[in-house]
Amino acid sequence: MERRNLPDWVMSLENEDLEFIKKFVLKSGSLKEIAKIYEVSYPTVRIKLDRLIEKIKANEAEENEDFIKFIKHLSIDDRISLEDAKLIIEKYKSERNDNR
Repeated sequence: MERRNLPDWVMSLENEDLEFIKKFVLKSGSLKEIAKIYEVSYPTVRIKLDRLIEKIKANEAEENEDFIKFIKHLSIDDRISLEDAKLIIEKYKSERNDNR
């Protein structure tokens, strides 16, 4: 699949989050198995999953913001790197939150 065809919520995730999702899918969604892989407790994995769900939900709400959409499309079109896009978006969010 080409980068331009990836959903925005996938593009917004960190590599660590994507690796967690990959392991989650490969273990058929078993949080117990994921806990074994990461050598942590089940509740710790549950918290990680809940935070990941919140990240995805927050991204869906932000997708409607024109500036963020513009930066993501620059990255998708390889006009800027994914890492630079993430930095710009984080700075924008930080500035926006400071002004509220």
